[in-house]
Amino acid sequence: MPDRRAHAREIFSAALAAVEPAAAVLAQVRVADGRLHAGGRSFALDGGRIVVVGMGKACAAMAQAIEQLLGARVSGGVVITKYGHGAPLSRLRLCESAHPVPDEAGVRAATLLEESLRGLQAQDLVICLLSGGASALMPAPRPGISLADKQAVARLLLGSGADITAMNTVRKKLSRLKGGGLVRACAPARLLCLAISDVIGDDWSIIGSGPTSPDPSTFADAWAVVERFAIAERLPPAVFELLQRGLAGAEAETLKPGDPALARVTNLLLASNQQAVAAAAACATRLGYQVTTETQPMQGEARAQGEAFLERVLAAAQAGPQPRCRVAGGETTVTLGATPGLGGRNQELALAVAVALAGRGAAPLELTLLAGGTDGTDGPTDAAGGIVDRGTVARAMAAGEDAQAALQGHDAYHLLRSSGDLLITGPTGTNVMDLLIGLSAG
Repeated sequence: MPDRRAHAREIFSAALAAVEPAAAVLAQVRVADGRLHAGGRSFALDGGRIVVVGMGKACAAMAQAIEQLLGARVSGGVVITKYGHGAPLSRLRLCESAHPVPDEAGVRAATLLEESLRGLQAQDLVICLLSGGASALMPAPRPGISLADKQAVARLLLGSGADITAMNTVRKKLSRLKGGGLVRACAPARLLCLAISDVIGDDWSIIGSGPTSPDPSTFADAWAVVERFAIAERLPPAVFELLQRGLAGAEAETLKPGDPALARVTNLLLASNQQAVAAAAACATRLGYQVTTETQPMQGEARAQGEAFLERVLAAAQAGPQPRCRVAGGETTVTLGATPGLGGRNQELALAVAVALAGRGAAPLELTLLAGGTDGTDGPTDAAGGIVDRGTVARAMAAGEDAQAALQGHDAYHLLRSSGDLLITGPTGTNVMDLLIGLSAG
């Protein structure tokens, strides 16, 4: 009988390897004949300064690749990543800050990044390394907005069940650098952005809140998010007032499509969740599984999505006894109660599956499910997610834990720790949303 837990980890590892940031840079960017070639474009390297800036959980490894390619040609720059996600750099300044709620270190790092862009000329080249997490890691509040205001908004949105698109629609309006703000900061220099996507649909205006992209959303769209998630009365006064001024046309909008500054911007996508899903499927095939890859990204409440995924795995398993693997990618959400426990969306999804499996009694199906964040961190924990099976709830019960109570209280971390089912990888250096891997034998 195959060790499905070991197989699930192997499949997850193969997916991570397929979206390793340094390899992704080196696969699509090269230097030849004194020019940098990327995405069908080439950039002269001898006409001015080359400044490299980065923001996100994957940008340290991306920066290592750029240093390898360009060496002493790099004039300097600042790279901002999450605590623990750094890597040694020789020519760039590495800063670490907090995610998902920003901190003072992030404000200082964003200021240093802006300072590195001062005095640019038309012949200069800025290379921006962008990946998921940038929205929180690089807080650059608009005048009148404090760090405390941004922290409060982040907590409100995180607890409301808002997805990344909704969250970033609001966050762009509160920042100097998001929503195309970096384009303005780099003008008149040329700007090349290399990105690893952590959003459904790989929308440039949403990845990292779109610092190098025009922002099609308006203050009206941001206010619609506030109303949809019923957080208007809990907004900090300065944020409420800024959004109201924006609605009235008294606050400057973010960069819009058609802005002349965009003519000097090239955006190139290096890696995405689709690549990770494809690599997971290929690995599962090599291991002897009959593989189904879901084409629709997972999104919505983690508990409901986990239960629905389980039903699809169970239905497919009825077709025969051969080992089967089902792979999906995406990013779910969790709407927290007043006093939530500890966990993350992948842990909550995994626990929901474990509870649903236990509720089926002595069903003959053997099933293992892995739910993991590709960045190696799930919520404010040291776990990437969870690996569960029919025995998860029983193991937790033997350790004195109540699975139903943990699920209702959004306390999946402690339950999965007691059952030995946490998925702990440490920081992976990449970030392309989440993966679900379901392995079964009928």
